[in-house]
Amino acid sequence: MTTFRTLNLNGRTALFGSLVLLAMLAIVGIATRPLTPIDETRYVSAAWEMWLRGDFLVPFKNGEPYSHKPPFMFWMFQAGWAVFGVNDWWPRLIQPLFSAGALLLTYLLARRLWPQQADLGGQAALVLVSALLWILFSTTLMFDVILAFWVLLGIHGVLAAADGRRRGFVMLGIAIGMGVLTKGPVILLNLLPVTVLAPWWRPGLRWGRWYGGVVLAVLLGAAIALAWALPAGMSGGEAYRNAIFWGQTADRMVDSFAHRRPFWWYLPLLPVLLFPWFVWPGLWKALAHHRRSGLDWGSRFCLAWMLPVFIAFCFISGKQPHYLVPLFPAFALLTARVLADRTESRVGLPALLAAALGGALILAASGQIAAVSRQVEALPPAWPGVLLMVLALVFYWAGRRGVSAVTNLALLGVATMALTQVAAMHSLGPLYDIKPMALAIKGVQDEGRLVANTAAYHAQYQFLGRLKAPLVELRGDDAAAWLDGHPDAYAVVYLKDTQGLPTIAARHKQAYRGGAVVLVDARTAASLLAARVD
Repeated sequence: MTTFRTLNLNGRTALFGSLVLLAMLAIVGIATRPLTPIDETRYVSAAWEMWLRGDFLVPFKNGEPYSHKPPFMFWMFQAGWAVFGVNDWWPRLIQPLFSAGALLLTYLLARRLWPQQADLGGQAALVLVSALLWILFSTTLMFDVILAFWVLLGIHGVLAAADGRRRGFVMLGIAIGMGVLTKGPVILLNLLPVTVLAPWWRPGLRWGRWYGGVVLAVLLGAAIALAWALPAGMSGGEAYRNAIFWGQTADRMVDSFAHRRPFWWYLPLLPVLLFPWFVWPGLWKALAHHRRSGLDWGSRFCLAWMLPVFIAFCFISGKQPHYLVPLFPAFALLTARVLADRTESRVGLPALLAAALGGALILAASGQIAAVSRQVEALPPAWPGVLLMVLALVFYWAGRRGVSAVTNLALLGVATMALTQVAAMHSLGPLYDIKPMALAIKGVQDEGRLVANTAAYHAQYQFLGRLKAPLVELRGDDAAAWLDGHPDAYAVVYLKDTQGLPTIAARHKQAYRGGAVVLVDARTAASLLAARVD
């Protein structure tokens, strides 16, 4: 009978397979999901306003300097637009491209950590590409997968420096600088703990030289970041300068003004974020066996990289699931390593079916559809769930034929995310596709009329409508006076109660995030706002 090892993919084949799976996920994401408000549309709009202004130093949001994020991802958007012209698809390829780079760096990192086990890198890439949170943010316009790429580059630098190659500190410094330009000083939280713990995972280093090299790397990273921040601060004005040099980092780390969560908030999310690996009993058995047999230095390195950062994020007041994305390569490497000692591991039929069913419910029954059921035109189709259950049976059969548990679970994780995304977006897509509204706003602006937004405006319409003028942001008591003073203007009004939507005379109206949004003339907008206050 064919053994487990016989059909275990070799390292390069597994790496290639992970890249193919990533490409499939990217295609599904682009085909099924619109650019989603608020975050995705805001970030691509910031790049669009930089493009319009020809200003590559300071990001802008609705005509004002945007200090919440550094510009690296926006630069990547504009680089593609310079080559292919302004389009919607290029920004959506940035995350998959950096995710592919991260898979390659993870593969190479395994070869550094365990040079005698050539196949581990490919197995780690399969684990990484199939973890739910990594999949989601590899196809979402956010900063965390790009940050993970720079973290991996910095980790390579740390290992090279530990092997006595001084260029490793240069690589670490470059990674720190580019990480700051991607998402700010949080890159230091991801990289410095593993350098401080070097005496544990690599005894025998000359510590004076080691820590001196780390300090120099941090200074190099600071110099790279300052090469942008200093001229950008001068160009963006005092408020922008203060924000990029201190405000964002201090507020998020110490007393976050958004996303405040309790200390334990991440813990109950781990089974979902690390699906399907965290819920597979075989992983925990393998981890216990590996611990009893003694941790090698590569495993200690992964723990020194992952655990201190996770604990630090637990203490930081501002928490979001995607903050953990740069830790996933460490988890993937450790998972591949511990499973290598348990070649008899299998994924049983009950585990596969339970995992498939649970995965199918992650998005479809998370409460999102129930919360917006009044606006959903059609419930999710049944066929993706049925297909997922059939695939679980196929994976079980493949396991019985000798295919490795890593390959089976990787395919299950990717299939789960792809099919649940198809099912969920069938219903939820229309609630988040705001391009029709953006184009309607452009039509009004092209007539020379002002357009106001009667809520906090996150620039969600700027890029999708290719708007060349900002929207007037109306909040509170000023709205009525402005609308009365601009009778020829139009306003975007958001409605929670949609029962009267058919009777509203609007330039454009559509479902929006559980309610509705309408583009109406100033007089109608004033009456809608007055009724909402009453």
